[in-house]
Amino acid sequence: MIVGLDIGTSCIRVVIGDVDENGNVSVAGTSAVKSEGLRNGVIVNIEAAKNAIREAIEQAEQNAGITVSSVFTCLGGMQVSSTDSNGAVAIAKNRGNTREITAQDIDRVIDCARAIKIPMDRQLLHIIPQEFFVDNVSVGINPPIDIMGDRVVVDVHIITSSVSTVQNICSCITRSGYICNNIMLKTLAATQAVVHEDELDLGSIIIDLGAGTTDVIVFIKGAPVCTASLQVAGNLVTSDISIVKGISVANAEKIKIESGCCWRDGIEVDREVIIPGVGGRAPEATTESEICDIIQPRMTEIFEMARSAVMHNSKIKQLSGNIILTGGGAQMRGVVELAQSVFRTSAVRIGMPEALGGIEEDYRRPDFATAVGLIVANKNSEIQNSGKKKKVRNSPQGKKGESGFSRLIKKYF
Repeated sequence: MIVGLDIGTSCIRVVIGDVDENGNVSVAGTSAVKSEGLRNGVIVNIEAAKNAIREAIEQAEQNAGITVSSVFTCLGGMQVSSTDSNGAVAIAKNRGNTREITAQDIDRVIDCARAIKIPMDRQLLHIIPQEFFVDNVSVGINPPIDIMGDRVVVDVHIITSSVSTVQNICSCITRSGYICNNIMLKTLAATQAVVHEDELDLGSIIIDLGAGTTDVIVFIKGAPVCTASLQVAGNLVTSDISIVKGISVANAEKIKIESGCCWRDGIEVDREVIIPGVGGRAPEATTESEICDIIQPRMTEIFEMARSAVMHNSKIKQLSGNIILTGGGAQMRGVVELAQSVFRTSAVRIGMPEALGGIEEDYRRPDFATAVGLIVANKNSEIQNSGKKKKVRNSPQGKKGESGFSRLIKKYF
């Protein structure tokens, strides 16, 4: 069994996967519980977050009919940053002759690329190869093992996170009574569940529309070239409705979920929406189009800021793949049409996890993309728990049919 735990600002989602000897995953249980103790993706109350995590995992255990002991989790938000680096090593000759490049040579050049100064308050989360060069000739994202050469160069994308953020997440999980096996960048996890290999090769943008933050990752030629996080997200949409209509945040969230639309032209039937009264004030009636007039400007701002971050950080000039929307915000009506308008492309789709089998089907929604991606990314890990001891072994070769990016994630994260 392998467990993916997505600790979101508004909701904690858990997916339990059953992995067979061939690496095939079937979903045994899922759960979604209201988050507590988090603000903008950061844990601000350990006790409240611990209780919410325990409730979510226990609910998934009940649904699956099993007991788990360890989880894989993720993080995102402003506490994550990224940079590019490169490394180069010479290949020692064999009796004066050029020899084949080995896995040890690849490890050496990766270690060379990661030798950058990282502040004391930050720690390395991922180092992902972007492109390998052998004797100044590009060989792509896959390690050039068994190729003859005298010199290997690699460009890598390095992702770091706040040390305190990682410690707080691990502390919450440990206090809940579970082992934290590993922590992964949430957009990388979502990529594993919803993005196809050809989309990675052509160049795609994954946008995770969360409640506290909006996280973005850009892929070109199968490798990530930039990551970004915005502090404008779904909670601001809820806040706008609350302020304009003079209602509580809870009622505004309910209206957003049940009647929200962010694309005015997509409203075919302008249904009536009842605004609850506050402090003895009588309820009033409004319409979905009026609610849309509140939501659409904020959602437009989110997409415009995401587009600006992508243009600034990646210097991308042409997008041949797709823009893929995940997270709870991707479930809002009109979100695809609005993204198409802002990014000026029709290549926008919702990131829906593919069917993995099993009795559960609740995970086939964009808000479960990260939790599902965690079990997909780690499905080849062999986890052995004996008391407090655990062993995690990642397969360096990957399974047949996996993309180069998938194999590199499993090997180097």
